[in-house]
Amino acid sequence: MRGFLNSAGETVYLECDLDWVADLLRAAAPGEWRAEGDADTADVRLVVESSRAAFPNARAMVLTRGAWLQDDAVVLEDACATGFTIRLEPRDGRLLIRARYRPSFRDTAGKILLSSRFRLVATAVLLNYPLLWWAGVHGRAPLHASSVATSSGPALLAGPGGVGKSTLVARQLAAGHRAASDNLVVSDGREAFGLAEPLRLAGGRGGRRAPHGRRESGWPVERASLSRPDRVVVVRLGDATAVSCVETPPSVAARSLVTGTLMAGELRRYWAYASTLAEGTGLGPAQPDVAAVADQLTRALPCFVATLRRGGLESLDEVLERARSGVSA
Repeated sequence: MRGFLNSAGETVYLECDLDWVADLLRAAAPGEWRAEGDADTADVRLVVESSRAAFPNARAMVLTRGAWLQDDAVVLEDACATGFTIRLEPRDGRLLIRARYRPSFRDTAGKILLSSRFRLVATAVLLNYPLLWWAGVHGRAPLHASSVATSSGPALLAGPGGVGKSTLVARQLAAGHRAASDNLVVSDGREAFGLAEPLRLAGGRGGRRAPHGRRESGWPVERASLSRPDRVVVVRLGDATAVSCVETPPSVAARSLVTGTLMAGELRRYWAYASTLAEGTGLGPAQPDVAAVADQLTRALPCFVATLRRGGLESLDEVLERARSGVSA
């Protein structure tokens, strides 16, 4: 497989010599890989090799267990327990990634038994985590947030997993609006660049299984690569019979953006991954400055708390109308 992808504000060029890994990466960004592009100017070059040989580590400097620095490249052995060994090398302002699948027999059996979770983690260590880190080198931080258009402008939805952000995004898409992300963005405090991912919805039909009873699906309309949100909406799930949407102080919205990001299961392994790369390369922050980016966003934009009812059928447009009318229903 050879292809190009725009994700997290970066352009990726992929060369993959393993068919099953190519299938995994196609499913990670359904419908978004394209055949044409300029490999020489891509921000990130990902090469998945068929070799199972170890990368050389003679005269390498140990960074931590399973990670070392070799000729200005960081090597992660069995990255996030996936069986992949990853070599990441910043070169001339771009990032070169070489990956080899080198599992033990026991690891291989485990991956078969936990296939849906393995797909998510393998996609993260091969593609998403390097993109998030490289975006961090360029001054952006990851946020566990949805970026979606509404009838009155683009909104950034904050809040932990399981409160209904993806459902709101899906309803906006069904109404013909566009979105930059379902789950994760990187932001510099002004713009939000979406991470290319499938939609993952509870109760979905067809598509691959995903954790927490969800199913993966492609986007019904073309995903926007970025947005400049004009409001932050903290989404909460209550047990009341009424839906409400009220203005809230920036500090409340910023805290929700930060806590939702640090709690996110999709990023649970990312913090150590990013710190290891920062230590080895000397590039980017030691840890992504999520709090500073959340503070900049929320101080510049109006912020709201939207409380949804369980099983409710409201669209995001209808929820935001509560804030304009000052009523709940």
